[in-house]
Amino acid sequence: MKVFEKAPAKINLSLDVLYKREDGFHEVEMVMTMVDLADRIEMQELPRDTIIISSQAGYIPLDEKNLAFQAARLIKERYEVKQGVYIHLDKKIPVAAGLAGGSSDAAATLRGLNRLWKLGIGTSELQRLGAELGSDVPFCVTGGTAVARGRGEVLEPIESPPQCWVVLAKPPINVSTAEVYGKLRAAEIKRHPSTKQVIEAIRYKRFDDLCGELGNVLEEVTLDLYPEVRQLKEVMTRLGAEGVLMSGSGPTVFGLVSKESKVARVYNGLRGFCKDVYAVRLLTQ
Repeated sequence: MKVFEKAPAKINLSLDVLYKREDGFHEVEMVMTMVDLADRIEMQELPRDTIIISSQAGYIPLDEKNLAFQAARLIKERYEVKQGVYIHLDKKIPVAAGLAGGSSDAAATLRGLNRLWKLGIGTSELQRLGAELGSDVPFCVTGGTAVARGRGEVLEPIESPPQCWVVLAKPPINVSTAEVYGKLRAAEIKRHPSTKQVIEAIRYKRFDDLCGELGNVLEEVTLDLYPEVRQLKEVMTRLGAEGVLMSGSGPTVFGLVSKESKVARVYNGLRGFCKDVYAVRLLTQ
């Protein structure tokens, strides 16, 4: 038997860091939603007790460093599953991009193995398992749109944002989330986004208001470390994207575009600037 799962990318419509916690993590408040750029995960049972991962992408680890591998190992150990599994990752989401590609793969693996092995694990338990793997995994288990607090694992589902196009562009650099958070001084953040205003713009489907309220405090660090990300934001704004923000710790920048007629101009203009450019829709429910 085979099962298939889609693992969509996420973007942060807002990302605020409130303070550094005693456990070393940062207390965050974020509004996250998913876009129609997705990896595809295929899972097939193996007769022997092993985990094998393959991918057409030559740039990702296929061992215990891979979050999908870790998800499979966790579910096998926690539920004492003696069967093995073969997992193929058809990667479309760029790696180390601030789009939660690895986290979404791990979440899809949890969902898929729950079905494959008929374990009957409920959603909240899948999210708890996900929290052991990474801060974005619980959100990726359910997707949709949510406010994430704590380390990112305390979720409050909200309505979908107003439907629009999203143009994503990743410059040819990889950014370490740990490095960005390590350099962030939470007490010195100059401007915090208003989570409340972002939620209100979403609730009333006010696209222009949403674009005006986008904010990510990690930009202060990443834009200083990588000037090409700042340049990418400026180019995207100049090309006519209405709301422009870095997603996660970067380096991917996204632009919200209300009209399809504008999308080609933004997309084509960015293609001259970097190779990884995508024009997709929000995954609204």
